[in-house]
Order: sequence, then C-alpha cells, then structure tokens
Amino acid sequence: MTKKSDYMISRRGFVGGIVGLIGAIMSTVIGLPVVGYVVSPALKKGGREEWLTLAPASAAEPGVPTPFTFSRMKEVGWRRVRINRTVYAITNDGENVTVFSDACTHLSCKVHWDAERNAFVCPCHNGVFDKEGNVVSGPPPRPLDRFEAKIENDQLMILVEG
Repeated sequence: MTKKSDYMISRRGFVGGIVGLIGAIMSTVIGLPVVGYVVSPALKKGGREEWLTLAPASAAEPGVPTPFTFSRMKEVGWRRVRINRTVYAITNDGENVTVFSDACTHLSCKVHWDAERNAFVCPCHNGVFDKEGNVVSGPPPRPLDRFEAKIENDQLMILVEG
C-alpha cells in the first residue's frame, strides 16, 4: 500500500519548485545577452583590407628609409580606438618601393632608423636590422614585417588590415 506522501507534493516542495523555475527563467533572460556581449567580439568578421594613402611618392628620399606616420580608427574588442603607426619606405628608383613596419619582430618595440649605423635599431634588446629589414644581430627571430605597397597617381599607398 502506498503512502499519501509518496505521490503527493508538499506545499513547501511546490513553492520551492516554482521559485527555482522562476529563478532559472530570470537567469536565462539576463544571462544570454551577457554571454552574447562577452562572446560577440570573437565572432566578428575581421581582416577587411584597404589601401591607405601615405604621402606623395616624391616624399620618399631615394636610398634612405623615410618614415611616414598615419592614423586610423580600429575596433579593438568593444571599443573604437585611434591607432597611430609609423612605417619606413625605401625606394632606389622612385617607382618601386618597399615599406617596413616599425615594430621589432622580437617583442614589438618600435625600431628607428640610425643613419650613422646605416641600420634600423631596436632600443629594447639591441636588435639590429639592415636597410632591407633583414636581421643583422640581436634576438629578433625574423626580418621586419613588410606592407604591400604601390605608387598610384604619384601617391605612395600601402595595404592595411581594417
């Protein structure tokens, strides 16, 4: 013979179940948008590329790495920030140009052109790169990164990732 308490729910059990159900619904309603907000930057499509005009091509002095600075807006996570970058352009004939990043390939410190040493020098760990961006000495594991570059309508342009 079954007892009455085996198949009947008590008032306390019923109220506890309802409170638990309401709590689960509230957690879902509040939690899903929060999870979406946290995960959405990782799901965004990136990598759109665009050509950016640096300066007139005549501004690049032949045979000497010439610095060019540009500024652009970029989305980093949920924020839009202005990023200022410097690149070095070198040309020998005024038509073909090579553009290097100013970030050392070791720890991304900013390199600068040292005319006396005829080399790019990284102040952080004494990394040295030649005029072509190749590693001469120090800890950098690879040459300076290069941008795809072109001269169009006498304007020096580089391909940057948006």
